[in-house]
Amino acid sequence: MADAVADRRERAGGTVAPINPTGLAQAQLGMGEPDWLAQRRLHAWKVYEATPMPTEQMEEWRYTDLAHRLPLEKLRAPSTVPLPDDPATWPEPLKRTMRDDHDASGHLVLIGGYVVHTTIQPSLASQGVVLTSLRKAVDEHPELLEEHLATEAVPPEDGKLQALNAALWTDGVFLYVPDGVRLESPVRVTSWVSGAGAAYFTRTLIVAEPGSQISCVDEILSEDLDSHALASTSVEVIARDCAEIQYVALQRLGRGVFYQSAQRTLADRDSTLDSLNVSLGGTTTRIDLNSRLLGPGANSNMLGLYFGDGDQHFDHNTSQDHLAPATRSDLLYKGALDGESRSVFRGIIRVANRAQQTDAYQTNRNLLLSRGARADSLPKLEIEADDVRCSHGATVGELDEEALFYLMSRGIARSQAERLIVLGFLGEILQRLPLGGVADKVTRAIEGKLRTAVHA
Repeated sequence: MADAVADRRERAGGTVAPINPTGLAQAQLGMGEPDWLAQRRLHAWKVYEATPMPTEQMEEWRYTDLAHRLPLEKLRAPSTVPLPDDPATWPEPLKRTMRDDHDASGHLVLIGGYVVHTTIQPSLASQGVVLTSLRKAVDEHPELLEEHLATEAVPPEDGKLQALNAALWTDGVFLYVPDGVRLESPVRVTSWVSGAGAAYFTRTLIVAEPGSQISCVDEILSEDLDSHALASTSVEVIARDCAEIQYVALQRLGRGVFYQSAQRTLADRDSTLDSLNVSLGGTTTRIDLNSRLLGPGANSNMLGLYFGDGDQHFDHNTSQDHLAPATRSDLLYKGALDGESRSVFRGIIRVANRAQQTDAYQTNRNLLLSRGARADSLPKLEIEADDVRCSHGATVGELDEEALFYLMSRGIARSQAERLIVLGFLGEILQRLPLGGVADKVTRAIEGKLRTAVHA
């Protein structure tokens, strides 16, 4: 990583920053950037250095051992030379994914942490819709980025890894939709993690002005890697009054990748902000998702789906913060686990004392397909208001033998019967947020896992 940082600093006319003891250098930290961003990166780096690395002694990291799963000291910076905007040079799996995503308001492609391709429908651009690289947005839309980037939504103070991302991000996505503009088809973002032994830091900032409507499908993928890699992203989604946002994060990374995502959605008065996290790949996944309902009438549906096999590890840490009266949130996370895979769900509903007439629900359901699989579920409520409807629940169960027997008695092979039960169990999530092509893509990936599953 030091060589990459030195090269970047030399081209920027600066000096090389010292290497951090973890092996991750103070990359960029404001060289050649506006003063506000330079100061923001430096502040984030100071927060990173002052914040202890999460350990299993901390409640929110009790089931995920970072020391074992994320060897930061062995990771370097990715190449600073992006691939050209030429699909012929892109990896074949990335090109296949692009061919599946033909219905889109716009498309943005990142390879190795840098944006290499951006398109948007001309009719939307003429109405003021912006879809661009975060690096370009620093120069072209500084007033919007200075207000929102790593401030209220995902500031560095949120945690050690959030601070590292805020300091070292290389590029990302900026999506802005003006007042009253409605996108009929989703914006599609496709990110490719291009190699092992590197740490990739990106960010996404989505701002929907009053009365606008957005759907965004954000997909990240890679091949299986022969050593560790880190894919770190921070996602900030802001819905102004009466805006509607659907945000889908689809993770289909290869083995060897640690996927870390910090996501926060901010919902103002009478807005609707729905999210779906689909976790299928990687070796370790850690998602911190916080929904903040800031204005009366705000609404948030938080959906999650995960399917693990082998030794995959999924850790979902969610929170629903009701800070205004008459707000509603509904969280449903469902997962199926095979082999020696493991899931952790930690969720909390927080209701402030001024948030009367809150309506909030939280449910986590897990289906174990093998003796070696394990699911830990820890739902929680913190309620300071007295006029609310709140509930939470969690289940962990095995395949229903009666359902299997029923299907097999009608001539269906056991493997096919298991497939039908698993797809039926997880399918509820996809039906609740039916964005174009997502359900088909996820279903194919799950079927591929089922075909190779070896039950204990």
